[in-house]
Amino acid sequence: MRARGRLVVQPRMGVGDAAAMRAGLLAVKQAAADTVGTLTIDSYTRVGRHDAARAALDRGQDLNGYPLLTHPGATTRAVLDGVWDESFPVQVRHGSASPLGIVRSAIDLGLVATEGGPVSYCLPYSRRPLRDSVRDWARCCRLLAQTRATGADPHLETFGGCMLGQLCPPSLLVAISVLEAMFFHQHGLRSISLSYAQQTSPGQDAEAVAALRRLATQLLPDTDWHIVLYTYMGLFPRTREGATELLAHSARLAVRTGAARLIVKTTAEAHRIPSVAENVTALEVASEAAARERAAGRPAAVQETGVLEEARALVEAVLELHADIGTALERAFARGYLDVPYCLHPDNAGRARGFVDGDGRLQWADLGALPLPRSARRPSVDRPSASQLLASLSYMAARFDAPVLSPAAHTARTSDPLELTR
Repeated sequence: MRARGRLVVQPRMGVGDAAAMRAGLLAVKQAAADTVGTLTIDSYTRVGRHDAARAALDRGQDLNGYPLLTHPGATTRAVLDGVWDESFPVQVRHGSASPLGIVRSAIDLGLVATEGGPVSYCLPYSRRPLRDSVRDWARCCRLLAQTRATGADPHLETFGGCMLGQLCPPSLLVAISVLEAMFFHQHGLRSISLSYAQQTSPGQDAEAVAALRRLATQLLPDTDWHIVLYTYMGLFPRTREGATELLAHSARLAVRTGAARLIVKTTAEAHRIPSVAENVTALEVASEAAARERAAGRPAAVQETGVLEEARALVEAVLELHADIGTALERAFARGYLDVPYCLHPDNAGRARGFVDGDGRLQWADLGALPLPRSARRPSVDRPSASQLLASLSYMAARFDAPVLSPAAHTARTSDPLELTR
């Protein structure tokens, strides 16, 4: 999706109260930006705890999302009436490893845009067997595809480019995003978005998005697809100034790499669930930063350092395992051909490790059984220690908070190669 060549910005936003959800969608629609709406589902509904969601609503308790399966259909239709239309699509975002009920309910309401994937909504969020997730996501894809017969235009966004949010080298993010998109396509979807989450190096991120675009062009030839970028999903800066600047960095990256849509984060991310007003502010900040970057006309200069070659090797190794992509994904994880660093799911081998190097780039510390050349592992690198791991996890928060919390020290390091440039 692209609005007249401009970057579309989108919040992750959901509230339990129906009236508040409607007001939130209206606020997003009226923001000074090209926006799409979001119904983010609450955590009880994501794990099938509908009784707990009902009890919370009865007590007037705040939920961290919208309980789609608890509110009557008429209630949700009233939420959407006069808000959701062709100019303002609404996507259901849910994070569920058991998505069938949510997808069915969304389809019943006419909401045929959602996101997730058999890998990306299973491994980080559950201990559910991957084979069960693959089976259910195949059914979800077919249900969505069938809505075309009613004149709908179903859309599915892969979450594969966001695995665990951080410390996963970009080639694996790109590969999983492409493989999930191909899985969607194999089960009937023709409108797909491929995700990538901003990481720790602008140059490496530009290379990764270029690789994602190249592979999607080659492997999804008869598909209407676009790229969606996520503002950094790891530990966020605690200062308002640092968080705002990191958001602006992601908007500039989206413009320079030609992404069509940006999922934003707010200045409240390090502290609590953001309010509607904070979400709207984030949308407008990102849109303004994107407009300035577009006016400057500075396309990303992509330096090839191996992301495309690694991602292609991973994708090809998986596709060789079976003609059915779901079966191929299961076999790939069983053999360690796909292995998400620091992911504790039982179906993940857990042997691969990533780290942030001295230039701020995500690299492989240990390849495990990934079908990559040994040269992909940085020479003379041991597995990260606990202190190194913590430093990597807080890398972006520290970088963007530094000018505020320690301006003198930051000024003294302005020539430091770790400095993120615009």
